[in-house]
Amino acid sequence: MVAGPAASASLRVAFFGTPAFAVPTLEAILASRHTVVGVVTQPDRRRGRGQKVSDSAIKARASIAGLPVFQPDRINDPAFLATLTGIEADIGVVAAYGKILTEAVLSTPRLGMINVHASLLPKYRGAAPVHRAVMAGEAETGVTIMRVVKALDAGPMLATARRAIGPDDTSEQVERGLALDGAGLLVGTLDALAEGGVTEMPQDDRLATYAHRLTKDEGLIDWSQPAIDIHNQVRGLYPWPHAFSFIDSRRLILLRTSPEAGGTHPLAGTVVAAHGDELRVAAGDGLVRVHQLQAEGKRPSSARAFLSTRTIRVGDRFTASRS
Repeated sequence: MVAGPAASASLRVAFFGTPAFAVPTLEAILASRHTVVGVVTQPDRRRGRGQKVSDSAIKARASIAGLPVFQPDRINDPAFLATLTGIEADIGVVAAYGKILTEAVLSTPRLGMINVHASLLPKYRGAAPVHRAVMAGEAETGVTIMRVVKALDAGPMLATARRAIGPDDTSEQVERGLALDGAGLLVGTLDALAEGGVTEMPQDDRLATYAHRLTKDEGLIDWSQPAIDIHNQVRGLYPWPHAFSFIDSRRLILLRTSPEAGGTHPLAGTVVAAHGDELRVAAGDGLVRVHQLQAEGKRPSSARAFLSTRTIRVGDRFTASRS
């Protein structure tokens, strides 16, 4: 049990976050009885095709709210630590900040720091919990509010909420739902801390799994895999880094698919239907129907639109390289 202030008290919150996932949590705190006394986000980065320097989603939202924003290059910089101490936060809230926090940072708020993590811990600790859960074909995931400790996502749990993953849900859709779930769960946790405390439950490290950071190479489709696994790869890697394959030396990104029964084809990756709305490719077990795809350097298009302008014939084969 962690003691908190008197009932109905408000907490002074230092918020750590960077991408769009963190925005609903920041907005929920702003709408609560608690006070955000400072926002810490990563330094401005080059983003998008033009590689223009732009604000993170959290910096943009914090600026609209008129909140103090801090963007340290080094989280342990003495000047930043002095600033963090100076804002006199009762508690730190982390939501996809993107950097490992040091002991000096963790110990600055008097009630420590808690994190909004997009999985049901101890499963999927790490950088890409939503994508890994979707790619694994999980039927359920959730959000955990946990205490931040030095070990990666290993702190005791304060609250959890579950969310189903539909068979065609993309990582983008699941993450959007979890961001909203996590926002409400976080404010409820702050309220409980302010009203006297919450019970912290240790994680069972024996059940821990890790969600390693995504790489572009993971998008390459191995057509010898079962159709359901390829479908899960496509939706799990949407909206980044995307699942892709090659046909006639062209790189094609697959955006929307569905798995279908169809037996085993002697050459996985072979196109077995290519007309109208139907673009079907043989997998190691069954077929993958492609509903939406994107040629390199082009806009996304439906299978019908793609087949009307580009030649793909039955018998053509998707491969793992341009050659």
